[in-house]
Amino acid sequence: MVVEALGCGEQIVVLRKGGIAEGRGGFRAEHERFWLFPTRFHQQADGVVNEARAEFEDFVWPLDDVLRIEFCAEVREARRLDSLEQAQRLAGQHIWREEIVAERFDWGRDAGIYAMAVRVRRLAEPVELPMLESYGGCKSWVELEPPMEFASTERVLAEADFEMKLRKFREALG
Repeated sequence: MVVEALGCGEQIVVLRKGGIAEGRGGFRAEHERFWLFPTRFHQQADGVVNEARAEFEDFVWPLDDVLRIEFCAEVREARRLDSLEQAQRLAGQHIWREEIVAERFDWGRDAGIYAMAVRVRRLAEPVELPMLESYGGCKSWVELEPPMEFASTERVLAEADFEMKLRKFREALG
């Protein structure tokens, strides 16, 4: 559901517990550009706000042995959120329910969550790949086989719309 919300421009915010590292330049995603991997893991309908649940209720998943890739994302900004209050200020900018954000914030050894603002792009036609066993499980990143090119994609949001959402993201986090 989150992939679809990103793909139709409803949100530019991705909340992650993992897949972000702290280097010399601060917090950043392991990959600056990546394909959005549609999955049913962690995306149960009861985890999203009612408006999103209703909108994506009729979403048709591909067969279990098929992976349909349609969108990629480029990280424009990544921030570690050390207080639940910070994460809650992003409400309305993503489809997760407040309780789910709180659960993810507190999950694991350290409290915190990462927020990324991403620029989403769409392929002219979705690409269907076989679902490989190596893609399974709960992973932050998987390497697609075969690798795909980002060059043939188009932005899902007009520049002004994206900049408005990015400004709201920045304002919410201070």
